[in-house]
Amino acid sequence: MDPTTSGRFRVHDRRPRPDIEGGGAATADAPNDAPDEFVLVELPDGPFDPTDPDSESQFDPLYATAEGYDNEPTAERDRGLADRVAALKPGVVVDATLAWTDGSARFVDVEVVRESRFRFADDVEGMFEAAVETWEQIRADGEAVGSITTRSNDGEPNGALYLFADAPGSETFADLRAGRLPIEPLIARVNDSRDDDDPREVFVLRPAAHDFVAVYVVFDRDGVLAQTVRDTYDLGLGLGAELEAAPASSSGSSETGEGAGADEDPSDTESDGDDFDALDRL
Repeated sequence: MDPTTSGRFRVHDRRPRPDIEGGGAATADAPNDAPDEFVLVELPDGPFDPTDPDSESQFDPLYATAEGYDNEPTAERDRGLADRVAALKPGVVVDATLAWTDGSARFVDVEVVRESRFRFADDVEGMFEAAVETWEQIRADGEAVGSITTRSNDGEPNGALYLFADAPGSETFADLRAGRLPIEPLIARVNDSRDDDDPREVFVLRPAAHDFVAVYVVFDRDGVLAQTVRDTYDLGLGLGAELEAAPASSSGSSETGEGAGADEDPSDTESDGDDFDALDRL
């Protein structure tokens, strides 16, 4: 019997595993014919301090096979497993059991417990002004990472925007997407500040015209701000439309879907004492 691991995991992404052992660069994609795998990050059982410098090591990624569940022996016992695996989207939190064979993991059981969502987009055009202005201030201060709290038109906090240096030749975007640079401590800070763990929408954006990567943790994944960012950067449907659509897997850098309203603007920001502090290392 194969050993198993049970716990709570974040589905970080779905894509072929980077070709590390084969001699390729650590951030290079695997060949096109490589099978898709889920990048998973195991979440702690209880509260943790996201400002602890050692917290980063808690979120090393692991990989789980994303394909072939229709033919698994478990499918005979649980015919819904293949459908549940196929429907997993980046960002969701799941309770899962993984079986290990020769160092590879496969789902034995999986259940979504939180409908958060990650969306990744590379070489985006038209980065919103607040991010650019904040980055210019961060660089003027001699820092390589910083953050602001964004606010709605009525002054209510609606998101935490983190900016990271991404100089030519660096791999910040790829490391964030692959889970090698953890996003989880940023979400934990938001959860702690808001005293809840509601579903979030997390956008990881690398602008074409600037040397930074933005990680935008939007507090309400079903709110107008999240819809506006999705629409602005052509990053897919809202939760309701996705649940109505047929499950489909994608490993591209962005998803295309219907637009949304623009009653809130990501450029409405405050930079006061309520800002999230990302100046320490994740």
